[in-house]
Amino acid sequence: MILKIVIMGPAGSGKGTMSDLIKDNYPVKHISSGSMFRDEIKQNTPLGQKVNSYLTQGILVPDDVTIELVRNRLSQEDCQNGYLLDGFPRSLVQAKAIEDLGINVVINLTIDEQLLVDRIVYRRLCEDCKTIYNIKLNPLKDEEHCEKCGGKLYQRSDDTYEKLMVRLESYLEETQPVIDYYREKGIVYDVDAGQSVEDVYKQIDEILTKIMEERI
Repeated sequence: MILKIVIMGPAGSGKGTMSDLIKDNYPVKHISSGSMFRDEIKQNTPLGQKVNSYLTQGILVPDDVTIELVRNRLSQEDCQNGYLLDGFPRSLVQAKAIEDLGINVVINLTIDEQLLVDRIVYRRLCEDCKTIYNIKLNPLKDEEHCEKCGGKLYQRSDDTYEKLMVRLESYLEETQPVIDYYREKGIVYDVDAGQSVEDVYKQIDEILTKIMEERI
């Protein structure tokens, strides 16, 4: 069976971490909307030029352009044995536009809002070695300096409570209809992302293993 996976979840739910673990253990190509945009722009393709024109103006890339980008990427050879979409589809329009591609698994990472706040608002990064810390969940003796290299720790500008709430509200507004759409198809699997990394992946691994066994 060819796995065609969509992974969903708000910022801080661990989509990136889980995507890396899935691609390392299953024959799927990890495709994120952000990386697709960057690759097309870097290669200076006609589509990349179009995407860049929107981004430089601070305008959201329209659905039709994003959909064309995704279809183009998924048609490439390295996606023929399966893929994992991260960051797409973000809207019902996008989900319906790729219905013919046959998405067969949607991993929906759920997480308590307060834990999400703790993960994001108290996150700190080292300016030098880029190590990530959390000064609430894993307190440091020195909250201003990296324990590994001594570099200065900083908070990303979008890691504030106010900006997180805006992102979360936008995510729920845009993606809840997508989740409902796929849930009606019976392919949504909810995973508690508030657990440890090991336990979250264990749950995902059990889901994917069962699906593959049932559909052989």
